[in-house]
Amino acid sequence: MGGRIAILPKFTYYMQIAILVIFILAIVYMVKFLQQKRVVVTDPVPVMLKEILEEEVPFYRQLDENSRMLFEERAAHFLTQVKITGVNTKLEDLDRVLVAASAIIPIFNFPGWEYRNLNEVLLYPDSFDHEFEQQGAGRNILGMVGSGAMNHMMILSQFELRQAFSNRTGKTNTAIHEFVHLLDKTDGDIDGVPEALLDKKYIVPWLQLMRQEIKEIYDNESDINPYGATNEAEFFAVVSEYFFERPALLKEKHPELFALLQKIFLVPGN
Repeated sequence: MGGRIAILPKFTYYMQIAILVIFILAIVYMVKFLQQKRVVVTDPVPVMLKEILEEEVPFYRQLDENSRMLFEERAAHFLTQVKITGVNTKLEDLDRVLVAASAIIPIFNFPGWEYRNLNEVLLYPDSFDHEFEQQGAGRNILGMVGSGAMNHMMILSQFELRQAFSNRTGKTNTAIHEFVHLLDKTDGDIDGVPEALLDKKYIVPWLQLMRQEIKEIYDNESDINPYGATNEAEFFAVVSEYFFERPALLKEKHPELFALLQKIFLVPGN
């Protein structure tokens, strides 16, 4: 009897520990499940999708007929998978198609690629701050990939989204910038080194070229957006904007950079 009396409290202690561990694991699982749960998309694909692409998206216009059809299919599929919500602004079909185009452009040469790390895109009327305030001073953010409570979400400025596609000579496109961040995040980190996309033999040359180009930005010897000098992650996103918006100019000004971006995005030589 004495032996049993000594064992029972210890057994109860271990049982309590096991129950606590199971409870914690259950909470972790539920949090991850809720974060990954996709938002139900009920909005129909815009009937004018093709016409809007033709009118507003230069990348689409330069494709051949078969590639255009593929682009339309992938843009439409994106719109059935990712919810786009206007916050304090009227959401139009134009906005939905431009968001979809921004998503497909960087991944167009990756068959079957989907943004599994994105459930919803929020469109704010204009710029916002780090507290997501849309009024007042200090509103200098035009786009953001969410984290924490905003994980699996993206926020974009509606004004900037439209402006980027209407400006035919610009080298910037905030929506493409943010979708490139999501691509960069595929390997687990937004660090400017898209290891899931880039052959390992090109990683060191890419790092060396990034650091060289960032130094030139600091020395005022570059036409690349100065925001690209913030860090490697922002550099990758900024030069990707340039690559898709003004490819011929980037090739002329930065041939090595252009060549490596071609390899990253699997863009044919011509």
